[in-house]
Formats: sequence, C-alpha cells, structure tokens
Amino acid sequence: MRCVARLLLVEDDLTIRTPLLRALREYGHAVAAASTALGGLRDALDDRPDLVVLDLGLPDLDGGELLRMLRAVSAVPVVVATARDDEVEIVRLLDAGADDYLVKPFTAAQLDARVRAVLRRSATGGATETALVVGGLRIDRRARQVTLDGVPVELTPREFDLLHHLAGRPGQVVTKRELLTEVWRIPYGGADKTVDVHLSWLRRKLGESAQAPRYLHTVRGVGVRLDVPERNR
Repeated sequence: MRCVARLLLVEDDLTIRTPLLRALREYGHAVAAASTALGGLRDALDDRPDLVVLDLGLPDLDGGELLRMLRAVSAVPVVVATARDDEVEIVRLLDAGADDYLVKPFTAAQLDARVRAVLRRSATGGATETALVVGGLRIDRRARQVTLDGVPVELTPREFDLLHHLAGRPGQVVTKRELLTEVWRIPYGGADKTVDVHLSWLRRKLGESAQAPRYLHTVRGVGVRLDVPERNR
C-alpha cells in the first residue's frame, strides 16, 4: 500500500469524520484528525502535515477563521470540504488562501483525487523553481515573498498566486478564464469582475494603474500580460 501523504482532517461531525478517516487511510494516506478549529491549528503547527482538509462548520471557530490563522503562520496546502456551495463564499475562501474547495456530499475517491492534485501542484512549484524574476520583480514561491526593485511588497495569498501565475508567462497574454481556472480553481462559472478587482489591487501595490501600466498590461477583450517595463529592458 502506498503512503501518499500525511493529512490532517479538521471535521467535527463524527459520522463524516470516521468514514473519511478510514477511506483516506485505505487510499494510503497517513491521516490524523481534529474536531475543533483550535485543535486543528495546534495539530497543524505541531505535526506539520502535508495537507489540511478543512470543514467550515466547526464548534469553536468558523473554518474560514482557522484558514486565516493558518495562512498567517504556514503555507500548508488546504482543501476546504464543506456543505456551503455559495459562489461568493467559495471565492472568498480561495482568496483567503485555500488551495481547493469541495462541496459536500462527495466521495472519498473525489477527495483523494483533489488531495493528490493539490499536492502535485505544490511539489511541482517547490521543486522546479526558487524564484521568478521579471525586470525588477522577484517572486519567491517557496517563501511566498515578492520584492519590487529590492523593496518588499505585501500581498494577500490570492494576489501572490495571481502575480506568480502571470510571472510564469512573461510577455504572454493570459485570459481571465485561464486565471479563474488556474488561480481561483473555478473551471466553470465565476465572474471576470473577480479578476479585475484583484488586478486593480495588485497594480496599486506595484505602484501603477491601468491607465499608466508598468508591468501589468490589459489587452482589451482578451486578458492581461505581465511584461518587463521599457526602462528595464
């Protein structure tokens, strides 16, 4: 039997937690469990799992608050597994740093597939690069840090993922549909306005605007391109 990963399942409902634990272990994962948000936070920091599966309806704190607390201290991948299927809520949690989102009811096979996909993305990103450099921009994926001309730039988790995706394709026009699929993990549906708002925030933090772009160039009706400013070429 393969041991794919060390997982932490944060789920308060025993009728869900017990069969999921059994099934994920049968898939070869080493799985620990917590029934509260604070217990999950403690276990995540003490045991350093490869991935956290997070329910939102926890008895002591909302799972979204636990996600925020985790992201303040850890880059551990998080798959949110919950009954909440509201698109606004899904986007909010992905913006807050969740790596994927699975709506109940789901099968253990579906969860296992999502876990393996997230871990593949994490392993590929960490193994193949230390930093991306585009002009004066340096994006360090492992440390999740960005500097512009040597000065640190404070980004939210989703802003970082958006910038990193664009920086991996310098000079190429990336469509908003691709960004929703690859950065927000919303392959169907989703609003272009979500991308527009985050691009606006990102431009502000990079000291530019849509009217006076330096790195981020909008291609009307197509998407956005990240490129080296003329003076840096």
